Amino acid sequence: MDTVPTEWEVLDERFARVGGDDRLERLYHGTRWAEGPAYFAAGRYLLWSDIPNDRMLRWDETNGVVSVFRSPAGYPNGATVDPQGRLVSCEQGNRRVTRTEPDGSITVIADNYRGKRFNSPNDVVVAADGAHWFTDPSYGIDSDYEGHQAESEIGACHVYRVDPVTGEAAIVADDFLRPNGLAFSLDGSQLYIADTRVNHIRVFGVRENGTLSGGEEFATCDSGRFDGLRLDNTGRVWAAAGDGLHCFDPDGTRIGKLKVPEVVANFVFGGPKRNRLFICASSSLYSLMLNVTGAGSAGYRPHRTP
Repeated sequence: MDTVPTEWEVLDERFARVGGDDRLERLYHGTRWAEGPAYFAAGRYLLWSDIPNDRMLRWDETNGVVSVFRSPAGYPNGATVDPQGRLVSCEQGNRRVTRTEPDGSITVIADNYRGKRFNSPNDVVVAADGAHWFTDPSYGIDSDYEGHQAESEIGACHVYRVDPVTGEAAIVADDFLRPNGLAFSLDGSQLYIADTRVNHIRVFGVRENGTLSGGEEFATCDSGRFDGLRLDNTGRVWAAAGDGLHCFDPDGTRIGKLKVPEVVANFVFGGPKRNRLFICASSSLYSLMLNVTGAGSAGYRPHRTP
């Protein structure tokens, strides 16, 4: 394991007290494009994806050992842990969203919209009511590098919600070019969604019936492209970008950055206290202990909005 000095860029005094280890640890090197980290507190391990190599890797927190969790894996991209502690994964190659059960079997959550196959599900979050929300750009069908080249059956890139009772997928946002990372606000009343083609983050109101309102621009990217999104327990929005992680106040102000040596695709707050940051960046998996606690990846409680 090697390390590099931690580099923080404070852009606003509200970020001045954010910090942690003075060195960024590289836990693993050797992926073609690292993505989709998901931390499992019960087992003290992290899963993440190496998309072009069509595999999922597993890092054991107790001994630092890295092993192959699943290969082939359907060219997996974004992943999360549902309220029951199960892996939920976006399989770009198989063009579906799946859940891995405790016995290792795989349940298909969604693989089509009205009989037409999805493009290549990219990132997913699970609400407290069991609804799965995911983005569906075309990266997995644009070429054979991250999936299988094919024509889009739907003809556009949308954001979907899968009803927890009926299992039906519904379009909740249809005006994106390449929807990507997404994350709920702390109280579930808002949903942040990144669009990598326009290269901004938008924010929506979440209605009680599972539909969205608004969609105003929340933030723009000044380095590379936005990808994965997460929130910390103060409601600040963290976003993967070309030069590391960007941190935004809930009012949309970019208040600081954590610089990373490689392009960041996604990240997750993990560890027993959710204050260990795991970063998937190009060829590597990085880690940093913070004085900031993550909001977690599941258990959002949608509130009523107009």
